Amino acid sequence: MRVRTPDAFGESFADAAARPMSYWDDLTRSVTEPGHHVMFLVCENETVVGCTYGLVDRARSESGRVGGMWVDSAWRRRGIGMILLQAVVTWARDRGLRHLGLWAASHSSAPVALYHKGGFRETGVRRPLPTNPAMEIVEMHCEL
Repeated sequence: MRVRTPDAFGESFADAAARPMSYWDDLTRSVTEPGHHVMFLVCENETVVGCTYGLVDRARSESGRVGGMWVDSAWRRRGIGMILLQAVVTWARDRGLRHLGLWAASHSSAPVALYHKGGFRETGVRRPLPTNPAMEIVEMHCEL
């Protein structure tokens, strides 16, 4: 998979590549554990063109998080991001969650607009992007 939006992620490719395979195995299990977390993929034949996941917040059982939202640049502006976002929202509602949160790169207007359209609002909390402290990420929240 080729990712073309490096400034939207919380770690660099070099840092991610340096992690041992056991880290990735554990992470995959943690986000695919039935009943606790969920991952959604949009595929064209056998090629993944979009993905996201939903996580139950371990500190607040009535809340969840949206993460890992990605759509291949060749597939953007076709509604895939909204389909993925709504899949997590539906999953969260079905689980009885009352809130969803996420972090978005504030310099990427299209994803922020997508989250607004999907019912998320900025909380006012911002912090530096871990991979590039000159850029910021913004916290967004949605009541379910």
